[in-house]
Amino acid sequence: MKITAFNPLIVSPKAEEVIALLEELGFERAHTKTGINEHVTSVDLKYGEDFRVDVAQSDNVPQDLTAIRMNVRDFDEAYDFLVSRGFKNAQGDKVTETGSSKATLMVSPSGFAINLAEHIRK
Repeated sequence: MKITAFNPLIVSPKAEEVIALLEELGFERAHTKTGINEHVTSVDLKYGEDFRVDVAQSDNVPQDLTAIRMNVRDFDEAYDFLVSRGFKNAQGDKVTETGSSKATLMVSPSGFAINLAEHIRK
């Protein structure tokens, strides 16, 4: 399995507050993706060339949720790998496809969360 990114993801009902704090620490917005599952906006922030963190706005969570964002070249291979180790898709059988990516939140039996994603390369 080829992993292309592995960094923290913070899902928050108050994402702008989290983003403002990170910007005060020196992080800069790299890009923003809107309309994920119709109601989620995700902002990728970077600090120099070495550190990245994503912050997603979601009104479907009562408090901040921290996960690992793991981008891979082959979504299905990584999905099957995680399922074979007890992870469950937090969306049931749904996988979010935006045209430029395919993703879902995978949760281990102990509650550890990985946001699994593949960016569609054209």
